[in-house]
Amino acid sequence: MSGGSIYQEALRVLRRLGLPEQAEQDVVAALEAAQPGPLALLYEAGVEAGLRREVLLARGTGIFFNFAAGNLADDLSDGDCTYYMHPLRVGPYVQFLLQNLAWATLARAGVPAGVMAEAAQALAVAAGPQALEVRTLAWTAPVFQRVAEGLAGQQWAAYLRLLWAGTPLAERSVAGHFLGIAAHVAEDIRSKDPRFFSMPEADQREVVRWARAGMDGVRRQGLRCLDAAIRRIDPILPEVVP
Repeated sequence: MSGGSIYQEALRVLRRLGLPEQAEQDVVAALEAAQPGPLALLYEAGVEAGLRREVLLARGTGIFFNFAAGNLADDLSDGDCTYYMHPLRVGPYVQFLLQNLAWATLARAGVPAGVMAEAAQALAVAAGPQALEVRTLAWTAPVFQRVAEGLAGQQWAAYLRLLWAGTPLAERSVAGHFLGIAAHVAEDIRSKDPRFFSMPEADQREVVRWARAGMDGVRRQGLRCLDAAIRRIDPILPEVVP
C-alpha cells in the first residue's frame, strides 16, 4: 500500500454515491487538484500508529476529502481554480459535497464523536485567518504567522487527531501543528510566493526562525512517518538566512 491506495479508495467511495456523471467528474477534478497533498504522509502516519488496513484507508480517505474541499476553497479565494470552466458556479457545490462526504466517511471509520467534534471545530477556527489572507496588501511576520498557524498548523494537527484517534499516537497530533507551519513557510520559499518575499528582510528572518523552531518540534516527536517531510523541508529553510 501507499498514499495511492488512499486515493483509489476515495474514488471507490465517490463512485458508490451514484452521482450524475458530470458531478462525479467535477469532484474527481477537485481530487486530482489536491493530490498528492497529504496522501503519502497519511498512509505512513497510519501505519506507524498501527491502524488496520481498512481503518487506515477509511480515515485517510475522509481526511483527504476534507483536504480537497479546503484546497478548492483556497483556489476559489485566490483565483487559482483553473480546473473548471466556470469555477464560481461549479466550485461551491463540489466543496459542499466534499465536506459532507468527508465527515460521513470519518464517522464510518470508527472516529469517536468527541474527536470528530473537536477536529471540526479546530478546522472551523483554522479557516478564519483566510479572511486576513484575502485582505492583506502588506505582509508582515505577525500576519504571516497568524495565517500559517490556522491554514497549516491547526489544519494538520486536526488531521492527525482524526487519523490517530484511539491509537498510541493519539496524544501526539501536535506534530501536525509543527509540521504544518514549517511546510507552509518552506513551500512559500520554494514557490517564491509574494506572501513571503514581499515582507521586509527582518520579517523574513523572523518567519524562518519560527519555521525552524517548528522543525525542532517535529524532530522531538521522533516519528518515522515524518522523516520524509523533514528531509524535504530542511534544505529549503536555510537558503533565506544563514
